[in-house]
Amino acid sequence: MTTHPEHAPVGRPAVVDPDAWQAARDELLAREKAHTREGDAIAAARRRLPMVEFDGTVEVVGADGPVPFADLFQGRDELAVYKHMWWDGAPHQGQCEGCTRAAWHLRDASYLNARGVSFAVLTTGRWEEVAAYTAFMGYTQPWYSVRGVDGPAGGDMGYLTCYLREGDRTFLTYSTTGRGNERVDAALGLLDMTPYGRGEAWEDNPEGWPKGGNPCWSWRTDAHGEATWGPTSRPVPQWTRPGATPVETLGRNGHCH
Repeated sequence: MTTHPEHAPVGRPAVVDPDAWQAARDELLAREKAHTREGDAIAAARRRLPMVEFDGTVEVVGADGPVPFADLFQGRDELAVYKHMWWDGAPHQGQCEGCTRAAWHLRDASYLNARGVSFAVLTTGRWEEVAAYTAFMGYTQPWYSVRGVDGPAGGDMGYLTCYLREGDRTFLTYSTTGRGNERVDAALGLLDMTPYGRGEAWEDNPEGWPKGGNPCWSWRTDAHGEATWGPTSRPVPQWTRPGATPVETLGRNGHCH
């Protein structure tokens, strides 16, 4: 049974019976399927992008010291990496919020490995600082410092990047940043399905729905779980780690958003 429109808040989605809901859902489903097929077509084009060959013997630094970049493939033919921004000398709560969010969603590469793809996190931080950070976060995926490394093996941080290995030759095949990094964030995909969405101001929501915050507003919280970019906040995943106590400073100037 449909509720009387005059009893519903202005702009709020209508309350309808199951049949009417299913009809509206089926209409949206047609759009969702078209979106999926377009995504498949884009992925096909992505697999046909030209590649950039680079020197796979360039050294990066990991838990076992300097190693050739080619070792990151771990004997597999494909490699996906996340390039994590870094603030030299900053405490754990002062590292990049967005990169923390992305890396937190990439803690297990089992399904990648099963399809012949290795995974690693690269960053420009000094290895001593990176090692302490990864220990605090509980990360088990391999991290490497690419400090001073230019070109496809290093370069700008904040990117998801893919590589291909053919024997002794290594190639850059794809790289994305910004909202392209959302692909790894299962939380954002699920939030997009919820009634209130992500809670960001740019979203197109029904009139009367809760107003969203600034972009990335939810990446940091204080000790009470309130989203804030204040000096006593820290990246959200860090609150689940032992010893993640309230803080007094970010340990750096500015924010990553």
